Amino acid sequence: MTGTQEARADAATTGTLAKAADENFPVAPFFLPRAWRDDLMAVYGFARLVDDIGDGDLPPGGADARLLGLQSGQQADRPAMLDALEADLNRVFASVGDGPRHPLMRALRPTVRRCALTPEPFLGLVEANRQDQKVRRYGTYGELLAYCELSANPVGRLVLQITGTASPERIRRSDAVCTALQIAEHLQDVAEDLGRDRIYLPAEDMARFHVGESELAAPSAGAAVRSLVAFEAERAGHLLEEGIPLVGSVHGRLRLLLAGFVGGGRAALGAVSAAGFDVLPGPPKPTAPRLLREVGAVLRRAHREG
Repeated sequence: MTGTQEARADAATTGTLAKAADENFPVAPFFLPRAWRDDLMAVYGFARLVDDIGDGDLPPGGADARLLGLQSGQQADRPAMLDALEADLNRVFASVGDGPRHPLMRALRPTVRRCALTPEPFLGLVEANRQDQKVRRYGTYGELLAYCELSANPVGRLVLQITGTASPERIRRSDAVCTALQIAEHLQDVAEDLGRDRIYLPAEDMARFHVGESELAAPSAGAAVRSLVAFEAERAGHLLEEGIPLVGSVHGRLRLLLAGFVGGGRAALGAVSAAGFDVLPGPPKPTAPRLLREVGAVLRRAHREG
């Protein structure tokens, strides 16, 4: 790799990891042990890269496509990019060969080996983004939950594996929290998703509240859309409740990290509520003070109910 190519690879990696600051929850906060921070950022780098490929949000120039071994003409071909990423993921787990090509995948390899991670959660994230290329609408809430099983739940499972705290009960509760976080993000991004010709509000719920697709394209939400968003936010809030015992089941800095995830979800839903459930002008974002208040509330409840 030439010096110019290395610079482009470094820029692609830095740009992807920098997006962690825009998430609803802290990805790898400073108070965690360095090894955990490194491993969490390695996993985040993969998750962000696969989402950016699936959403067509990669920086111009095709650097990531070239790093994955694709020609310049394939840089806009999302299925081909996802196939190439999966092939590079296989190199992460391979015991022989030259190893992965993309720098984010090379950074993931030590984490996979150190934490004895398996391919399944990563493959789930790739499959979720493949589904995004084919499925633009969800008929039922159950279909949306099945999508979240691929698009969100693997991340929580990886966090538990990295921190050595996975158990069937914690995984069950983590899945509920991650699904809630995904739904909260969908609620924040209704207008943005519609711009990509995607709707993550179940069609059965839209019909129940008499909401048509044209109403989601309006500059601001009418009463029916607000009622629909409030309904979905309440559902997500109930799922987040599963996170209180999860937070209470661990200790130390991991408890604070998981409280950050649950509190981040609560803060995001609180921002949606504070906007009057009108998410169409743009994503309602929680303030830092609100996030801190919600994290504190989660910690207090986990301590009290633990």
